[in-house]
Amino acid sequence: MAWVEKRERTTAKGKTQITWRVRWREPDGKARAKSFPRKVDADRFAFTVSADIVRGNYLDPDAGKVLFEEYAGKWLAAQTFEETTRVAVELRLRLHAFPTLGHRFLSDIQPSTIQGWLRGLTELAPTYRKVVFANVATVFTAAVDDGLLAKNPCKAPSVRKPKSDPKELVPWTQQRVLAMRDELPERSSLVVVLGAGLGLRQGEIFALSPDDLDLERGEVNVRRQVKVFGGNVLVFGLPKGRKTRKVPLPNGVLEAITRHMTQYPPLDVTLPWMVPDGKDTTASLLLTTREKKALNRNYFNTYLWRPALVRAKIPDLRENGCHALRHFFASTALHEGETIKAVSEYLGHADPGFTLRTYTHLMEGSSERTKRAIDAVFGTHYEIEEDVDEDDDEEAAADGEDRVASHDVADDCEDENPE
Repeated sequence: MAWVEKRERTTAKGKTQITWRVRWREPDGKARAKSFPRKVDADRFAFTVSADIVRGNYLDPDAGKVLFEEYAGKWLAAQTFEETTRVAVELRLRLHAFPTLGHRFLSDIQPSTIQGWLRGLTELAPTYRKVVFANVATVFTAAVDDGLLAKNPCKAPSVRKPKSDPKELVPWTQQRVLAMRDELPERSSLVVVLGAGLGLRQGEIFALSPDDLDLERGEVNVRRQVKVFGGNVLVFGLPKGRKTRKVPLPNGVLEAITRHMTQYPPLDVTLPWMVPDGKDTTASLLLTTREKKALNRNYFNTYLWRPALVRAKIPDLRENGCHALRHFFASTALHEGETIKAVSEYLGHADPGFTLRTYTHLMEGSSERTKRAIDAVFGTHYEIEEDVDEDDDEEAAADGEDRVASHDVADDCEDENPE
């Protein structure tokens, strides 16, 4: 328990100065003391310390006297996520958190401090602001877990957490997919087929090898990607989440791969594994540059993809990046009746719930399927069929084909991020 003592001393000018010292023992028996100029402050502090000790919530009042930047650096160094993620998080903290929060002690950063900091980030895109906030909040969560803070200021009710603008995913049309295939340089056009036909991420497309094709099972083994580190250093690495997977290999995709290999034979490319100083690993790649190197997303997106968008008369927007091809794959599969679980596995999502949240609006036709199934039980559909003459039937079929065509254009952009 804590108690308050009155202390008096005479200053050099002969005046009496009164302070109030709070004394207490920490749970481990260590004696502590803290002085206050006002008795009311000393009493309040003593009460709080005593209550925390009784409840088992005691924290050293000086534990949070660590600079945010210093603690965030130690936290980042201890993380086990991939090196590219570490670089991205460090960059966000350095550019958008440290200038305001870095020189402050953890214990001095209050919810009002966080809200003021967020107000200064309004120039950032909503989704990016949300990611930056999440990184900072995670650092404070670690500080709470380490016993440096009692509460995470980012989780206070008064802090208005950033929210991304809700946008309903609109899949590409089949015509748009084919236009991009035709407008990309011939050497790179296979990117569209692999993205839209297999649902691969861009880095996985760049790392695909003929050795990954299982022709007997009609599957593709997705087991590596090309990753980009600072300074445009390329490495081979496992797919996102370090999760390999298998996806179906449609005949049309296989034919496109075969035609591409005939004109541009696969080339062996050697890159470090996982990190720039990792072990050299060689893979035979379907897609390479004229210099016989692996494709670099920074170069590809700037000098190949974006000019192709312009030629195809597609708006040069973020949602029309290479990830649009994954959306096409997902929406097409769902439109044809594939399950969310299967599509999630094909896309390499860690959680089928994420797949459902992203694509649920593309499954609105399921209600019609349900009605048809129930009608089939009670024979209603037979009556309908008998009432439709041949001309009406052909018109309905044509209308149905138009609706399928508009759906046959999907696009997915979840995790490169912004899962």
